[in-house]
Order: sequence, then C-alpha cells, then structure tokens
Amino acid sequence: MSERIALIGAGAMGGAIGTRLLETGNSLAVFDLDAEKMAELVAKGATAATSAAEAASQADFVITSLNASGIVGRAAFGENGIADGAKPGTVIIDMSSIEPDETRKFAEMAAERGLAWVDSPLSGGAPKALVGELTLMAGGTAENVEKAHQALRHVASNYTHMGPSGAGQTTKLINQVLCGLGFLAVAEATQLALDAGVDAQKIPQALRGGRADSALLQEYLPRFATKDYRRTGRIDNMVKDLNAVNDLARQTGTSMPMTALCAEIHRMLTAAGLGGEDQAAVMEFFNGAKQEFDT
Repeated sequence: MSERIALIGAGAMGGAIGTRLLETGNSLAVFDLDAEKMAELVAKGATAATSAAEAASQADFVITSLNASGIVGRAAFGENGIADGAKPGTVIIDMSSIEPDETRKFAEMAAERGLAWVDSPLSGGAPKALVGELTLMAGGTAENVEKAHQALRHVASNYTHMGPSGAGQTTKLINQVLCGLGFLAVAEATQLALDAGVDAQKIPQALRGGRADSALLQEYLPRFATKDYRRTGRIDNMVKDLNAVNDLARQTGTSMPMTALCAEIHRMLTAAGLGGEDQAAVMEFFNGAKQEFDT
C-alpha cells in the first residue's frame, strides 16, 4: 500500500530516503531550500513544493531530514512551515538527529495544533536507506509511533518504539557514542596494521565472527586502509551529536571520559578543515597524511 508523504530536506540522507520512498511506489512531495537537491528527486517522480507548508498540504505523513534543531523548528512551525499547511491528524516524523529536550518541545507544539509528532532518528546512513534497511529508534505515543510505521516501513528493517517523545533521540545519542568511539578504534587499529606490515585488507575476513567483529569493522576498515573517503556521512554531524551527548551526560551526571575525548578528536578534525568530509576521514588523525578531498 502506497502512502502520501512529504519530505522536508533533500540532502544526502533525505535524498536517499526520498529515492527509496519513490521506488517503493509512494506519492512524494518534496521541499528543500536547495532547488538542485529537489530537482534530483523530481527527476525520479517527486512533486516539487514551493514551501514546507505546500508540501505538507499534500501528505498524510511529513518526514523531516534536517541538520539541527533550529532548522527543524523553523521548518515545522515557522512562516510557511509544516504546521501552516498540514491537515489535522498529520503525522510529522522527524528523522533528524537533534536534542531530546527540543524534540519534546516540538511534540508539545505539534499536539497543540492537532498534529502528531514522532522522533525517529536513524542509523545505517544513505546506503541502508536506499535498500530499505535503516535502523530506526522512535519516540512518541504508541499510537503515533504505530501510525508512523506505515510510512517508515518502506525505508527501515528495524523499527523500535523506545518510549515517549525524545526517547528516540536519546537512543540515537547512545548510538553515536558507540559509533564515534568505534570509528576511532577501527581507524587506530588499521593504522597499527599498516605500520606493522600486516595486510589490513585481510583483517575483516580474519576477525569475522569473533568478538571484535562488527558491521562497522567490516564496512570501514577496508575504507580506512585505502583512504576511501567517499561521502556517506559528515564528521561535523558527529561533532554535533557528540556535543549533544556531552550535554545530556551533564544533565544526568553520567561520567563519559572516552566520549569526551572522542568529541575532542572530532572537533580537532573539523578545525583542520575536515568537518565536511566523510566519517572515514578520521583516519587522517592517525596517519597525518596530506590528502586532497572532493568538496
């Protein structure tokens, strides 16, 4: 069964989500401030909207894929935002990674306008979105989370209701702790293999099925070893998420020394001009090599 969906934000992640939604037969209205990004989805069958409000007026579900809570807030509740065009009962699904506190505020604002709000950040990146295998962690009422699944089932193979509004975003921050530390561990191990003369390309095969094995090791160690920095995510997005983790840790009184160091290393990479590069570019912290990056 196809759904009427609006997509707000057609960047690398939003574009992949939109592509998958179109390929699975859904009606898609798209809005992005970047006309070129919209055009890529329009060429695949989406309808271009002139505002978030216009896109929302054509849909039963509105998906947002944006970079920061301030942008999400403006897209949802600003002038010509989603709330201005959405009919009562519309389910807004925020797939951005933003602060749990902001999410709870947005959910309350949506409810005041007769709209449903589900925070459903993701793990898996654009490659998994394109094949419908995202991992999604959802926050909101049980009813709204179940409704949102009607649209999200097209892009996700793992969808878990984590609790009330903000619980999905909190779970995403936990995911980012594990990923951020994992990226650095795999990169550091790769550099040791290279320096010691071991064939790094064979390590994923050698460790497959053991305790050190992981999806991250299998996907990224070969990329680290060959400096394959094709962009599927951004270092500065990890900085944003790890900053939010540190804020949450202060609120909860949780000691997270390794995460604090991980965040600092990512900030150093951003200060060195690598913030817009793929997460695989953390390898540059360990090898210190000069590298030309595509922008």
